[in-house]
Amino acid sequence: MDGNANVLLVIGASSDMGMALIRSTHQCYDYIIAHYRHMSDELEKLSQELQDRLVLIQADLSREEEVIHMIGRIRDSQLAPTHIVHFPAPQCNNQRFHKIEWETIQNELDISLRSLVLILKEFLPAMAKKRYGRVVVILSFVINGMPPKYCANYVITKYAMLGLVRALAVEYADKGITVNGISPAWVETKYISNMHSILIEKNAQLSPIGRNLVPDDIIPAIDFLLSEKAGCINGENLSITCGR
Repeated sequence: MDGNANVLLVIGASSDMGMALIRSTHQCYDYIIAHYRHMSDELEKLSQELQDRLVLIQADLSREEEVIHMIGRIRDSQLAPTHIVHFPAPQCNNQRFHKIEWETIQNELDISLRSLVLILKEFLPAMAKKRYGRVVVILSFVINGMPPKYCANYVITKYAMLGLVRALAVEYADKGITVNGISPAWVETKYISNMHSILIEKNAQLSPIGRNLVPDDIIPAIDFLLSEKAGCINGENLSITCGR
């Protein structure tokens, strides 16, 4: 494989935002490695369109051995990621703190934080050798100011991920690598599909623009942070809330 190839690794590619990112930016990369847990019709269609340029890898991120196996497959492909975007989070499920089992918190940490740690431990050293890399982590508006009630497991995990973003930004800045987070307000995706419609509507009403966000509201910011133009933006948590 070409050692100078631009390779985008998308963790959570079958998510609504993952699919939107690939569709919007695939022409910018020589190859895209797309992680998924469950194959979707849209991802399969994209695979047919992009053919060898889209490498599909399945893994259940809640299982450490599957994350490690996925990393091994990427390593064996000889496609070294130059750009990484991390989307995964368990489906939203509001619950009072005293009713949240530790297993729920652990599962959230495993899927969102542990997978990110293991992936970056593997691929950041290679980026450092090339003295170039871009990492974007999807966080949440819950870590900007006062968080909402009844989602302590989610808030805990996102704060931990923000800490990782900022720690790595400082550690790898002199290697030409940027690590940034994006914190959107509610986005109309499968992630909130199990939320009561009244909550979704109420949240839309709280937005200055009178609606919840959609993936296409978020993708341009991700695309920019992955670009050459964002070389001096590092360790940031970019809020996308339309002014909320």
